[in-house]
Amino acid sequence: MPTYVCLINYTEQGIQNVEESPARLDSFKEIVNEQGGEIKGYYLTMGRHDLVTVLEFPDDQTAAQVLLRLGSLGNVSTETLKAFPEEEYREIIDDLP
Repeated sequence: MPTYVCLINYTEQGIQNVEESPARLDSFKEIVNEQGGEIKGYYLTMGRHDLVTVLEFPDDQTAAQVLLRLGSLGNVSTETLKAFPEEEYREIIDDLP
């Protein structure tokens, strides 16, 4: 399954209700699982971004739908990066013209 790194920041609404964040994470996990995805890692971070997740989804469309749904709740904003594991990275480089 394709891998995605999602950089997450709390919105004003999200940080005002940060104590509800663990319950929101549980709901997010359910949505991801229902859509055939998996959270491979979830991290509270210090610095430019508040949270970082590593996710797998069946395809780009599913990833986009789930992350748009997450953003529409108004608690976080996201920046998503499609990630290529080492094996795919090597194939991409090997196939360069």
